[in-house]
Amino acid sequence: MLRKIKNILNVTPGNNYSITAKHHVIFWLVYFLFTTFKWGSYFNDYAYSLKTTFLGFIIHMTLSYFNIYYLMPKFVDKRKYLIYILLLFTSLFTMVLAKFYFTYFLVDHNVWPEGPEVTNELTLNYTIEMMLGELYVVSFVSAIKVTLDRLREHKKLIDVEKLQLETELRFLRTQMSPHFFFNTLNNIYSLAVEKSDKTPKTILKLSELMRYLLHETNQKRQCLSKEIMCLQNYLDLERIRYGDSLLINVNISGEIQGKEIAPMLLLSFIENAFKHGANKNTGEIEINISFIIIDDFLNFQITNPIPAKNNKNKIPSFSGGIGIGNVKKRLELGYKPDEYYLTINENNDQYVVDLKIKV
Repeated sequence: MLRKIKNILNVTPGNNYSITAKHHVIFWLVYFLFTTFKWGSYFNDYAYSLKTTFLGFIIHMTLSYFNIYYLMPKFVDKRKYLIYILLLFTSLFTMVLAKFYFTYFLVDHNVWPEGPEVTNELTLNYTIEMMLGELYVVSFVSAIKVTLDRLREHKKLIDVEKLQLETELRFLRTQMSPHFFFNTLNNIYSLAVEKSDKTPKTILKLSELMRYLLHETNQKRQCLSKEIMCLQNYLDLERIRYGDSLLINVNISGEIQGKEIAPMLLLSFIENAFKHGANKNTGEIEINISFIIIDDFLNFQITNPIPAKNNKNKIPSFSGGIGIGNVKKRLELGYKPDEYYLTINENNDQYVVDLKIKV
């Protein structure tokens, strides 16, 4: 997990939106060829255009990289805007001087053939025009760099949020009560001491449940049929635990094949039914569970008796339990608001959970 986070936070050449050496070469090569042919056709002199473009090419590259890799990180990122502007215009003027003298001594005395008149000395008009031209190139290159940086940072943020979401969902899926396993193991021990014929069957049920929880719950969605089978194993183990004092009614209707649901989502409701219903009641306990599939939605309902001591005080401990909080969080993280509807009520001394969820 730490390695995944480190890979996301580090900027590597393979990341989307990263600027590699290949991108730099392609950009400047396209710029060089375009400018050469543009002015070559304008003057009808490609040799002259090649020389002037090459000089301008070096100046553009130097100024652009000086801006995006030194001036901006050192001053813009630290909000020293006034110093940045002064240094940027100083750099522009220095590059104009370099361009003027290199062109004058190495190419032609008329340093601005496309200008309104022959220019063989450094004039104000020439200086302003060249600085604006350089500023245009620098701004264009900087805009590309800033845009790609923003996109990369946005992608990194999305990747980190996605990883956090997956980690949280994975954690929530593992929050099954350890008391259930301890109780089941104690039951198995008691059955073994009694040499009961139920011992192998109980071990097999627990093994199937553990196998499902360990190997079948890593996906975002699981087949509804497998999920119901897991719940059946859980209920069978609870039947062994409570014996004849427990009556469980399960109703399944509709087409469950081809339907999917978040794994272990419904198990928390059933756990709470036993925790707040069966564990706190004496005598016979009846728990009713129904799975009704209509079109693309599952209507899940589970009812269990309110413990006798709560009948008067109506302590709503069930709705505030860790298991239900777990489910609510998973629903928020894994489903859109219009894909589920959950209600938890007390009706005629019964806790009633109704969940309508897209499958």
